[in-house]
Amino acid sequence: MPVLTVTQINRYISFKLKEDKNIQGIMVRGEISNFTEHYRSGHLYFTLKDKESAVKAVMFASAASRLKFRPEDGMAVIVSGSISVFERDGVYQLYVNDIQPDGAGAASVALEQLKAKLAKEGIFDTAHKRPLPVMPKKIGAVTSLSGAAVRDIINVLSRRYPIGELYAVNALVQGENAPDSICRGILSAESAGCDVIIVGRGGGSSEDLRAFNTEKVAYAIYNCRVPVISAVGHETDFTIADLAADMRAPTPSAAAELAAPSVEHLAEKLGILKRRMKNAALAATDRAADRYIALNSRIMAQSPENRLRLGGERLDSLEKRTCLAFEKYMTKQESLLSEKLARLDSLSPLKVLSRGYSLVYSGDQLINSNEKLKTGDIVKIRFGNGNAKAEIIEIGD
Repeated sequence: MPVLTVTQINRYISFKLKEDKNIQGIMVRGEISNFTEHYRSGHLYFTLKDKESAVKAVMFASAASRLKFRPEDGMAVIVSGSISVFERDGVYQLYVNDIQPDGAGAASVALEQLKAKLAKEGIFDTAHKRPLPVMPKKIGAVTSLSGAAVRDIINVLSRRYPIGELYAVNALVQGENAPDSICRGILSAESAGCDVIIVGRGGGSSEDLRAFNTEKVAYAIYNCRVPVISAVGHETDFTIADLAADMRAPTPSAAAELAAPSVEHLAEKLGILKRRMKNAALAATDRAADRYIALNSRIMAQSPENRLRLGGERLDSLEKRTCLAFEKYMTKQESLLSEKLARLDSLSPLKVLSRGYSLVYSGDQLINSNEKLKTGDIVKIRFGNGNAKAEIIEIGD
């Protein structure tokens, strides 16, 4: 029996496996694990397993570049390829030509993966959404100029907002070159000074809408410096363009209504504002007039003329009060004087004399005792109604 080298054995097994048609061009179902993408070569390495077994697999960069999604650990897939031996290590493995998700289609998986990636980067965050201008001067429309979408936009704007300018940019809306064409259209509308940009097309199948589910278009919308309205003509499904845009409209017509207000509505609003301004002006005038009257009254109250008048009135009042007080005081004093005079009159010697009494004076001295007299003295007698002189002849007890 000949002695074989390890290389000979591995080469022989590899040759036998390649001869076996049962394991060439086969399809295998399993779950991906230990997935690795070589950063230089672009080759994909992973393990395909089920509940009981596992097999190593490799997908070269030439085949991997045709995938519409990125394989991940835990993903259930169906791979197509052939079984062979990696002669260097003596390990048999599955050389994969294609990978399809087991269940959902590759395009659907790729779309969900792209949504997750862009969401993680913040492309869909509401914090980045910009408000639409209230009265845009120039409205951009990036769509096919031969399609129904641009006609719908023109019809709506000409009816609702004829004072605005429409800047329409022709762009491919389906096909392999559509994403680049849409991105160029957005840049063109932005450079032209548009205040808001409508990006979209009429309805179609998911295949027709593929351009609006691309990473390029999402970044072009996100990086645009003016608000963007996504107007892909479908009611239920949201494209990536819808999620990245500042506003989403179900149809191009609806997008035109969002982009520009109705002139009739503006006229009504203007009328309301005019009435409010008029009422506000009248109210302000009334308040100013009331304030003027109040200030004028305060000025008049503090004016020299008014102060002199008030001073004169106060002086007249004080004069009247003084006169009244003086009259009252004099009346009171007269009454007191009368009382005192009455009392004085009642105590007056003359009053006593009028009752038959008399006063005897020796010179200026009132004689109130006979001891002050002597015979021969001349005295003056005061009566109630006159005087008399007498000589003292006799002094008795």
